[in-house]
Amino acid sequence: MENLSWRQRFYDPRSPARRPRRAAYALPTLFTAGNIFLGFVAILRSIEGALLGASGQLGRNPHFGAAAIAIGVAVVLDGLDGRIARMTNTVSDFGREMDSLADVITFGIAPAVLAFTWGVQFVASGGIMQDHRAGYFFAFLFLLCGAARLARFNVQTNPIPKNPGKADRKYFVGLPIPAAAAMVAAIVYASDSVPLESWIFSVLWLALLALLSFLMVSTWRYPSFKELNLTRPRSPLTLIFFGTLIYLIWNFSQPVLLAISSLYVSTGIAIRAGGAIRRRFRPHATPPQPEHQTS
Repeated sequence: MENLSWRQRFYDPRSPARRPRRAAYALPTLFTAGNIFLGFVAILRSIEGALLGASGQLGRNPHFGAAAIAIGVAVVLDGLDGRIARMTNTVSDFGREMDSLADVITFGIAPAVLAFTWGVQFVASGGIMQDHRAGYFFAFLFLLCGAARLARFNVQTNPIPKNPGKADRKYFVGLPIPAAAAMVAAIVYASDSVPLESWIFSVLWLALLALLSFLMVSTWRYPSFKELNLTRPRSPLTLIFFGTLIYLIWNFSQPVLLAISSLYVSTGIAIRAGGAIRRRFRPHATPPQPEHQTS
């Protein structure tokens, strides 16, 4: 049997244009379908957690933890389906639209429902939390801004952020919605799935939702890590780094995942603040060429 590389196995040998096999198009779609399924599971488990808390059990709620884990796993699948589509040359308009619809469900609706049921529903009404109307608003704002972020990405080509980076690097313009959902899920997971009852912490929670909503529709740049090529040989230091990261996540998943999510969300803020400081002290510097947004 002829020795073929993994990439060559996806091409149809009968096609003169070296088009991918039809079965190859199903591979990234399976990841997207898994993304939708996990979002559906997260919504159901959030509702089950709300019902369990309403029955009087306000301690550790395993349903909220399961919803957070489902969203976290969906973030990984969302990162893989695009890379697999590009690696197998099976990128299509259908796949892009399917991925966007999946993101609205899994990283928009699911974290919004989880954010309300975990962080608002069991807080005693009063003041700003009167009738939980503020919770409804900020959970909806998170969903709305996430949908707007996806719509902007779909219709714009090469949007220019307010703080352009190096021309040879690619960035996301605005906080990606999977990263915002991962932040919500990481906090719920790190709290041992114990819902909030203090109105002070709930107000801080709503403030975080408002910040994530703003970052998603902002034009601040975030690293995309598209320069990473999984098929190229890696140095031993890279192997050690990823091995250590996997070990830490496996043994200390709650603080490590929260730290990773917080670090990425704060990256855009730090880049924006750093750019403002540099422009203040170097007002006549030549602005760099704008970079391209990546999917």
